[in-house]
Amino acid sequence: MARFLFCSFALVLLYPSGIDMYLVGLPRIAADLSASEAQLHIAFSVYLAGMATAMLIAGRVADKAGRQPVAICGAIIFALASALCASAASSTLFLVGRFIQGIGAGGCYVVAFAILRDTLDDRRRAKVLSLLNGITCIIPVLAPVIGNLIMLKFPWQMLFWVMATMGVIVCLLSTLVLKETHPGACQSATAIPDAAPESLISGFFLSRVAITTLSVTAILTYVNISPVLLMDVLHFDRGEYSTIMALTALVSMGVAFSTPFALTKFRQRSLILMAQGLFFVAAVVLATATSTGVILSGLTLVCAGFSLGFGVTMSQALGPFRQRAGVASSILGIAQVCGSSLYIWLAALSGVSALNMLIGILISCSMVCILLTTFVSARAGAPDHEKIPDHSRS
Repeated sequence: MARFLFCSFALVLLYPSGIDMYLVGLPRIAADLSASEAQLHIAFSVYLAGMATAMLIAGRVADKAGRQPVAICGAIIFALASALCASAASSTLFLVGRFIQGIGAGGCYVVAFAILRDTLDDRRRAKVLSLLNGITCIIPVLAPVIGNLIMLKFPWQMLFWVMATMGVIVCLLSTLVLKETHPGACQSATAIPDAAPESLISGFFLSRVAITTLSVTAILTYVNISPVLLMDVLHFDRGEYSTIMALTALVSMGVAFSTPFALTKFRQRSLILMAQGLFFVAAVVLATATSTGVILSGLTLVCAGFSLGFGVTMSQALGPFRQRAGVASSILGIAQVCGSSLYIWLAALSGVSALNMLIGILISCSMVCILLTTFVSARAGAPDHEKIPDHSRS
């Protein structure tokens, strides 16, 4: 079992590493490629577009050909695209590399969740996904620090050679350590003759897609507006901004690592409702804040709410699927990436202030998600009684 957890964590970590590690080198990248920093900030959107493109097909391929081939291909694509970014002599070539890099990361991201669905029962999966979320929160803290240390001795290209090395390592893990987990590859067709149809349009699954999408939109809105809110509105300098972001990331990690213990005391539904309750309280705090300290406490509640509920809800969303976990994971990823990008783009286009942009999604998310969690029962997905293949002796 440990091999699947380790490989899944490695596959997921390519996605945030590709976002956070290069940001520290953005001024030098812009200078070397004769582009403005504003022009290269589009590299974030291009990367997410690449992820969404990969997710359109990666899940279906993973359900047909297996998890391992998609993981290997995704890691290779990520490594080659990182090398392309490191070798880019123009901003256009750099952005092309970022798009392809997103394709590789998106394929790995989808497969990681499908592997965890294949190998873990419902209760363990909820705990592991919460831990995975906590580990992912480490990257925004560590990646800029590692990037800064690299750039003290090397040019910015080394940032992408390090990412290329990460892709190679994940490829080797996927080839030598990871074993195929898709039920179709692990069992004969006669082993599950009476398997119930796995509907991607069931009310339960769609409700969990909506909850995870709104939750991701809330946390990405916070990340997106944080520079404007903290530095332009509250007048923190860059050092203070970095410290605050690191502290809120530590809060996210602490809550995420505590969630597996909370799952031994509370039902999954209760934790999801608590998480959305924290979002609502955060919205009220931010809307009525009269001091900087109160605003910072509201931002902390946003991070805590996301970490408490996201892993549990993702586990519930994947629960009903054995044969189609890859496609289900793709739908979740696409909805989260596209939904959050669309909201942030429309809110910015309409001229909504940074703080009101965050308050708006927090209120919408909490109200809609509380209603969905209350009225769409987990029994509709019925994942708990399934017998999951035992890979612990692999």
